[in-house]
This record gives sequence, C-alpha cells and structure tokens, in this order.
Amino acid sequence: MKDSLRGVPVIVGVVALFLVVQFGALALLEPFESAGLQSTENPQNPLNSIFYVAFLLVATAGILLVIKYDQQWILRGFILFTSGFIATYVFGVVLPTVELAGVDLATYGPAVALVVALYVYPEWWVIDSAGAILGMGAAALFGISFGILPALVLLTVLAVYDAISVYGTEHMLTLAEGVMELRLPIVLVVPATRGYSFLEEADGDAEVVEEEDIEGDEESESEERQLEGVDEEEREAYFIGLGDAVMPTILIASAAHFLDTPVVFGVELVALAAIVGTLIGLLVLMRMVFAGRAHAGLPLLNGGAIAGYLVGAVAAGIPLVEALGLAPYV
Repeated sequence: MKDSLRGVPVIVGVVALFLVVQFGALALLEPFESAGLQSTENPQNPLNSIFYVAFLLVATAGILLVIKYDQQWILRGFILFTSGFIATYVFGVVLPTVELAGVDLATYGPAVALVVALYVYPEWWVIDSAGAILGMGAAALFGISFGILPALVLLTVLAVYDAISVYGTEHMLTLAEGVMELRLPIVLVVPATRGYSFLEEADGDAEVVEEEDIEGDEESESEERQLEGVDEEEREAYFIGLGDAVMPTILIASAAHFLDTPVVFGVELVALAAIVGTLIGLLVLMRMVFAGRAHAGLPLLNGGAIAGYLVGAVAAGIPLVEALGLAPYV
C-alpha cells in the first residue's frame, strides 16, 4: 500500500505536465496561425513527415557522435539556442508588445531570461517550466503545419522507431543517458521525494562516471543500470523525454486545427478524445516504468493518441477514410 501511494504524486506530476503541454498547444494554435508561423506550404502533404523523420535520424546520429567524442558543448549550445528561438514564438503571441529601440522586450526579454536560467541554474523546476513552454510551442507549430495524414504518419513512424531504438539497437538508451548530463529541457523531471535536487543528483552522477572511466567499465555498467532496473525505494525522481509529451500532442493540435467537430469542455471532440487516449497510454507506461526498467514511450503514447483520435472522429460522424486523411487519395 505504501509503495503504491508513493507513486501517486509522481503520476499526478507527469499527467499535469502533459496536460500543460497539450492545452498550451491548443491555446497557441490560433495565435500562431494569425502570426503566419505555419512552416509548410501544403500541410496535407504526407512527405512533410518523411522529411522530418529523415532530419530526426540525421540529428540523432549527430547527437550520438557528439556524445561519443565528448563534445557535449556543441549539443548544449544548440539546445539553448533552439530553446530561446521557440520561446520567442510563444512569448511573441502571448505577451503584449513592449518595444524599445525597435526591439520587442516582451518577446526577447523572457526568452533570454529562460536561456540564462537554463544555463546558470538548471534545477528540475526550471527545466520543467522551460520544457512546458518549449513543448507547447513546438507542438502548436507542428499542429498548424502538419495535416491529419502527415501527423498520423509521423506518429506511427516515430513509435516504430522508438521501439526499435530502445528494445532493438538500444542506442536511444545511450542517447538518453548522454543528454541527461546536459541538464536541459530535453527531459521532464518529476521528483519522487521531498527536497529532491536535480543539480545535486547530476553532480553525483558525474562523479560516478569519472570513477567508471578510471575502471574502464562505463559502457557495460551504463547498460546494466538501464536494463536491469532500479530499486523504486531508492529512486528520487522520474524522467520522461520532452518528445514523449510533444509527439502525441502534434496529433491533438492538428485534429483541433484542421477538423470541425462538436466542442466538449471547450475542446474539439477529436482533440479531447486524443488527449484521453494519450493519458491512458501514459498511465500504462508509468505502470511499466514503476517496475524499474527503461521503456519506449512513443508506442504507447502515440498509439493512445491515434486510437483516441479515431474513436473521437467516429463519434463525431467523420467517415474513417476522412479521419485518416485519405479522402483525397481514394
């Protein structure tokens, strides 16, 4: 009983972060579209997804090379720049314009402050706050740029890729462990104990890595930690990739933007159903994570979002062919 209750705050925290990203993305759809931030000329072209997946594969290979050759400063700089860049989009449509010498302080001021905070004091709540802002911004940008079929293709391909990279090649575990040391909003951090500090834990991990380097067993011990599980009584925090929150939210945002269905609780029915499906997948994933092993998140999260979306579309009276975005091709 005590063990099960111990996990409740963690589940609440993870669900809350997902909901912030999801509803934040929905709130940004109209402002982003009005600001002309759509990044594709034809949002209904499924090749958009293929191009993005290809870019992701190249980026993943680059990150692995950076980690292999211990040049994390390159990745840190890129992520900090990207964080600030996406943040300017969010703050630019949310905050009223305050110009000084031709510069919108309401847009660039908070974005610079976010980057500085991440660089100077990357505590877990700073990372989560930045991650929520970046997550909702990225999901909204993809939501207005990817129609239903491209979004479905993207989520399906990435779910398969995530499963292969975690259970097959296992290179995603290497990547995850490498980026954890950067203390940046690539992951969302949910404390499991009161008074937890991500800064202190990261410092402790760095010392352990140094010892392993001396012994020459870093790679084998890393895999052992990932694959053999963790004692849940000793775990101080749980980590979930920011992409695990963003990817299913792309479909949620796309469905809300491109389809016209009944509004339930202020949200398009198809989007609400996709949110529910994502959260069901998240709860199943958390149950598996509590068992103490690393798991691929996107098969459950994307799968839940797609299943929920299709249920919502059918309930709204949308033909399945149209719900899948295949109507123009049949």
